[in-house]
Amino acid sequence: MANSRQRRTGGARSFEDLWIWQQARILVPVVYRDFGDDSPAGRDFGFRNQAQRSAISIMNNIAEGFERMTDSDFARLLDIAKGSTGEVRSMYYAAQDLNYVSAAVAEERRSRCRQIGSGISSLALHLRPDAGSAPRRSRR
Repeated sequence: MANSRQRRTGGARSFEDLWIWQQARILVPVVYRDFGDDSPAGRDFGFRNQAQRSAISIMNNIAEGFERMTDSDFARLLDIAKGSTGEVRSMYYAAQDLNYVSAAVAEERRSRCRQIGSGISSLALHLRPDAGSAPRRSRR
């Protein structure tokens, strides 16, 4: 019989079962290739490091949160992972502006991050017992 966490996470028994973690894992090598040694960003070590660390942060915070004992801890780490999706998206705006990637590549990567971020938000909301009463931030 599934425990309460499995019910709230769509039956996931481990973080590897989560769609959001799987998608974040796929994103990591993409970011590493986009900003690798042979890329236009290859010599911008600070930029590369930040983009790569942000991408890894998404999947690692999802994993760490899943392994925590409480749903509130899990939700808090999902919030951090969601923040990292925003950071990766922002890095792709900068990469586009610096001509490190094309506009098409940048938009595709930002779209992936939006999808992952949406999934993260959905799960975090589901984990919070007071989810229905929480005020929502307006988005512009």
